[in-house]
Amino acid sequence: MSEQPPKNHPTRRDTLVLLGAAAATGLGGIPRPGWAGSHGAELVRAHGYSFYGDLAYPEGFEHFSYVNPDAPKGGQITLSNRGTFDGFNRWASKGRPESSSGCVAEAMFTDSLFEGVVPGDSITDAYCLIAEAVEYPKNKTECIFHMRKEARFSNGEPITAHDALFTHNLFLEQGIRSYARAVKERISGAEVIDDHTMRYTFVDGIPRRSLVSQVGGTPIFSKAWYEETGERLDEPSLLSPMASGPYVVGDYEINRYVVYERNPDYWGWHLPVNKGRHNFDRIRIEYFAEEAAEFEAFKAGIYNFRVEGSTKRWATGYDFPALDKGWVKKQVIPDGNPPNSAGVIFNTVKAPLDNRTVREALQLAFNFEWTRDSLQYGLTSQITSFVEGSEIAAMGPPEGKEKELLESLGDLVPAEMMTEDAVVPHTSDPGSTVDRRNKRRALRLLADAGWNVADDGKLRNAAGEVMTLQFMLSSSTSDTVEALVTTYVGTLNDYGIDASVEKIDTAQFTSRYLDKDYQLIYSNYFPFLQAGTGLRQMYGSETAAVSSYNRATLQSPLVDAIITKALDTTNREDEIAALRALDRALRYERVVALGGYVAENWIAAYDIFEHPENLPPYQVGYLDFWWFNQEKYEALKAAGALR
Repeated sequence: MSEQPPKNHPTRRDTLVLLGAAAATGLGGIPRPGWAGSHGAELVRAHGYSFYGDLAYPEGFEHFSYVNPDAPKGGQITLSNRGTFDGFNRWASKGRPESSSGCVAEAMFTDSLFEGVVPGDSITDAYCLIAEAVEYPKNKTECIFHMRKEARFSNGEPITAHDALFTHNLFLEQGIRSYARAVKERISGAEVIDDHTMRYTFVDGIPRRSLVSQVGGTPIFSKAWYEETGERLDEPSLLSPMASGPYVVGDYEINRYVVYERNPDYWGWHLPVNKGRHNFDRIRIEYFAEEAAEFEAFKAGIYNFRVEGSTKRWATGYDFPALDKGWVKKQVIPDGNPPNSAGVIFNTVKAPLDNRTVREALQLAFNFEWTRDSLQYGLTSQITSFVEGSEIAAMGPPEGKEKELLESLGDLVPAEMMTEDAVVPHTSDPGSTVDRRNKRRALRLLADAGWNVADDGKLRNAAGEVMTLQFMLSSSTSDTVEALVTTYVGTLNDYGIDASVEKIDTAQFTSRYLDKDYQLIYSNYFPFLQAGTGLRQMYGSETAAVSSYNRATLQSPLVDAIITKALDTTNREDEIAALRALDRALRYERVVALGGYVAENWIAAYDIFEHPENLPPYQVGYLDFWWFNQEKYEALKAAGALR
């Protein structure tokens, strides 16, 4: 785990688990006469889907504007990962699947197989892939996908609507609990019209914003393969589910490495959405138990591409022969996405963290300025918002449409939220881990919550019980994050709290994380730039107990009401106002002691890769549309730079 928020922002395929939180929004296509849809609504047929405006790329477009359509195919990119894996079923609710194993699957709409959104120059559009067209009435009560007859699974068998229906039901029966529950509450039916036509109908009286995106983003697996193998979606497996993507699992050794191979017989090379993409013949991922060995392997040329997340290493570690000789190049690439909101997360169902005032006091114990200067080499900026740097970030007291929305919620909104500035992180003395001014403020808040420092220096409640907190940490956590956590826990001890760190192996960490069996963790929340029903999985009360995306297990009637308002908006201005109110409310709830971020992507790679001159704002795309330079590779190989 890096001390920086991971740069792999959720892809649209994450609608499978986020139900549209990062999904496309916008209304595209040309209304046409014919089938009137449900309730006689005017029908739209299009080559993609958006919610508010026209699709950026017209029907018949040749390729995405930022790719090199003539990019050569070939070569291997080798990356690293820390930890372990026990199989290739990315969708299992148990075990620890290989982190990129979802790359084998495709859906009705196209998406990135590995990181970012597609297209990388828009957060509002999704374009057809397995489907050649999507139809829906303007009221979005249902949708129909017309599937490409040439689409094939990687074993050569055709993809049909029967496979799409089978997969839909498979996720309901064996998928992640919070996903299955949410789908059942939003999708009233799925049916095969003919072998290549699939219809989904949606429940009445619910927001329509991301339902087309959700069903269009669900992976499609082979019904025949599951029936023949007896595999289950909810169980770990060394078998990769039979799907249709351009990559398949090649060679592997559990917990050592995996190689994904480009399928030369992939069915979709001719499609505009695939031109200039999926250029590497092989994508290899080397696994390491700890970060020191991982970085040494990069320096030795065992793997050749690295996305750096450590400020310490970026500042001090890139001084080795391969860099001096020009074999390795460093790149700083701007990141147009808001950062993930990383920091110390409080599990709000675990006492004493179920008290907002206690959480506010514990936020004051986190010293970002000391962390930045002492652990992160001054390279990070303070995260202040769940949508940092975007037009959605709440500032000052509410006004305009945001104020009107909050006023409409009546007593759900605390009076101070209407008159005070949006909550921002406190400032701290960078010269000391314990800021005395913040400590005094924190102890006053804790006293208000019924916790006082006793004669023995311990923080105790009226029953004489000492406040006890435990921070759960994975064994794969970076040294910098471990130092950050240890320092924070030391500050809590200084406050009189019996705080400790429990460092456990990655498998145990994953199991306890999914079971919400922790008080404090260092993790992050994805940003939200549009309203989607996935907001309920990240922040809503309905699935809080089972949703792995609701890290804090937040259950707030105010947040629930704002999410509902956001989902009901019908224009972008109202949507921004609602999401700004959501950002304000989440910050008011004080569920995260926000850390720092870097508004750039730090890339270190052996000089054998190339990319288009003008990269899109929302995707770095190194596993999507970069390519391999064979001549440069041969030169570095001859020089002894690579193994």
